[in-house]
Amino acid sequence: MGTHREPRRAKKSLGQNFLIDPNQQRKIVEALGAGADDEVVEIGPGQGALTRHLAETVGRLVLVELDDALAADLAVDYAQSPSVEVVHADILNVDRAGLVSDPERSLVIGNIPYNITTPIIFRLLERPRPRRIVLMVQEEVADRIVAPVGTKSYGALSVGVRIAGAVEKLFRVKRGSFRPVPGVDSAVIRIEPRQQDALDPAVEASTRRLVRAAFQWRRKQLGTILRSHPDIGLAAEAIEELTSSVGVDPTTRPERLEPEHFVALGRGL
Repeated sequence: MGTHREPRRAKKSLGQNFLIDPNQQRKIVEALGAGADDEVVEIGPGQGALTRHLAETVGRLVLVELDDALAADLAVDYAQSPSVEVVHADILNVDRAGLVSDPERSLVIGNIPYNITTPIIFRLLERPRPRRIVLMVQEEVADRIVAPVGTKSYGALSVGVRIAGAVEKLFRVKRGSFRPVPGVDSAVIRIEPRQQDALDPAVEASTRRLVRAAFQWRRKQLGTILRSHPDIGLAAEAIEELTSSVGVDPTTRPERLEPEHFVALGRGL
């Protein structure tokens, strides 16, 4: 598509690593499962590694690219494709819901920069949430998101993502699949966000407050966190009532609590 040009050099400041392995590109796009009726938002399309596999198959494709030169290149490459729109913006600041006609039916895909992975994930999980999200992230981050309860890697990120939807780690992408070659391997995750009405926004907000507090004090027992953390500060009888209604022991440490326990406690708070 478009003109032949010298490949752009990756910018360290934007955390760019370009995926050059066509088999991996295809696998990532297949994981999204997008068809002719779908609106897809691609974050950080870069040199169009995933874009070229999506452009001909989906109903509408919105490319959100922060890099000036890459956004300009994409605009030239897809000037003749009415179903492709290039938005030169930062995904952390753009009005995501305004990019598509029906945000809750839209799909999101991206090979996202390692240095801002967590903020991007939580931005994508803000309401209205997309129907499905497929992201390539640093493998260590993927492992933290899907970490089993009770393990060292299980923490605020694991719970924060899992209260918003079901997540799975699909496959690894070795560092040699990128230029420049990063110092770590990557992995592709797929998130199926909860339907918008599944979790009341006020309950979600109090759950997130609890999760942050709990993992700041992850070595302490739940009862101590509920009583003494400055963001919570419950009285002893309220703690007793809350923990018994949820069916958790106040001596439990945060990493032993399932995401559902945090939601139930958040609802009680």
